[in-house]
Amino acid sequence: MKKGTMGRMRNMVEEEMGKTARGVRRKGGGTAVKKSWMVVSETGESHVEDVDKHSIMRRTGLPARDLRVLDPALFHPSSILGRDKAIVVNVECVKAIITANQVFMINSTDPFFIRFLQDLQQRVPPNNNRTPSRTSNEMDGDCEEKPLLEDGSPLLQSGIDSNPPPEIFDHGTPISNIAVTTAPKKLPFEFRALEACIESACSVLEFETQRLEEETYPALDELTSKISSLNLDRVRHIKNRLVTLSGRVQKIADQIEHLLDDDNDMAEMYLTQKLKASVSDLASVTEEYNSEVEDIDESDDSRSVRDKSYGIKPDVEELEMLLEAYFAQINGILQKLTSLSEYVDDTEDYINIMLDDKRNQLLRVSITLNTINMIANAGIVVVGLFGMNIHIDLFDGQPRQFWATTVGTLVGCVLLFLVYVWWGKQRYLLFQ
Repeated sequence: MKKGTMGRMRNMVEEEMGKTARGVRRKGGGTAVKKSWMVVSETGESHVEDVDKHSIMRRTGLPARDLRVLDPALFHPSSILGRDKAIVVNVECVKAIITANQVFMINSTDPFFIRFLQDLQQRVPPNNNRTPSRTSNEMDGDCEEKPLLEDGSPLLQSGIDSNPPPEIFDHGTPISNIAVTTAPKKLPFEFRALEACIESACSVLEFETQRLEEETYPALDELTSKISSLNLDRVRHIKNRLVTLSGRVQKIADQIEHLLDDDNDMAEMYLTQKLKASVSDLASVTEEYNSEVEDIDESDDSRSVRDKSYGIKPDVEELEMLLEAYFAQINGILQKLTSLSEYVDDTEDYINIMLDDKRNQLLRVSITLNTINMIANAGIVVVGLFGMNIHIDLFDGQPRQFWATTVGTLVGCVLLFLVYVWWGKQRYLLFQ
C-alpha cells in the first residue's frame, strides 16, 4: 500500500512539473515558465493567476533583479524596495509585490501564507461602514435650528452653565468656527498592504521569540543546577537559534531605519499619489493636444512643468508614522532577544565560575594526596632501613625498642602532615 501511494504521489508531482515545464509558447518560439501567483485586489478579493515572469514585469514595471528577491529557492536578506510602480517586500516569509491597486504573491500552501492572506484580505478593503463625519457647515446649520445657548435648549435643560469657560474660545473665536474633529484619514491601498506585510513578519518574530524564551529559561536553570553534556548541548542549540533570530530581527530593523532616514525612498512608495498625478498629467496633455490655440513653445513649457511635477516630493508623514510604529515594535522584540542573550551570557559566566571552583578544589585535593604520599614514603624509608639484613645493636635490645621505633615513625609522619597543613593555610593553598 505504501509503495502504491508513493507511486501515485510521484506521478502527480511529475505531472505538475511537466505542466510547469511546458509553460506558455511565446512568439519567438521559446517557452516562458508560468508560476502560480495569488493576486489580492484593493477590494479584498483574491484569485490565482498563472503568469510568467515577463508578464509580471510588464504589469508591475519591475526589473528582473527585483523578481529574484522573491524567488523562494534563493536566499535574500529582508528588504523593502520602493520602485516607480510597485513596492517589493521581502520580510521573513512574506514575499509580495504591492502596486497601487493589487498585491502579487507567489501562491503557496504554507499555513503562514494562508494566515497572512486572510489578514491581508481583512485589512485592505476600504471601511465603508464608518459613519460619515459631520462637517462644520452641517454643524452650523444645526446650531441655527437649535441654538446652543437659548432658553430651553438641551444644554440649559441638562444643567450646563450658559456661560462657557474661556478655554473653548480661541482668542474670541465663536464656537461655530471651531474645527470639528473628523475621522482619521484612510491610508492608501499600498500602505495598508505594506502594513499587513510588516505586521505579519512582526507576529512571526514575536511568536518565535516567545517560544525561544519558554525554552531558554528552563534549560538555563537546569544547566545551573546540573552541569551535564546533555544540558550543555541543549543550551548550545538554543544559543545558535538565538543568534540567528537576532540577526533576522536586526536586519528588518535596519531596513526600516534606512527607510526612515531617507525621505526619497519613502516618497517612492506613494504609488496611489503618483498614479493620480500621472492620470491628471495625461488628461492635461490630452487637452493640450486637442486645443489649437496653444503653440509649440507653450506645449514645450507645459511639458517641462509636467516633468518637474514628477520630482515633487510628497508629504511622507503618514508613511513615516506607520514605519515608526513597527520600528518600535521591532526594537521591542530586539530588546527581548538582547535580554535573553545577556541572560545566556550571565549563565555561562556563572558556570565558568563554578567550573573554576571545582578545578581549584581538585587541585587542592591533588596537592594534599601528593603530600600524604610523600610523608608515607618517608615512613617507608624508615621501614626499609630496618628491614635490611644488617646486624646492629638495636636488634639485641628488648621488644619495647621495636614499638618505640614504630610509634616514633608514625608520629613523625603525622607531625610532617600537620606542618604541611599549617604551611598551606599560611600560603592560602588549602581550605581556609
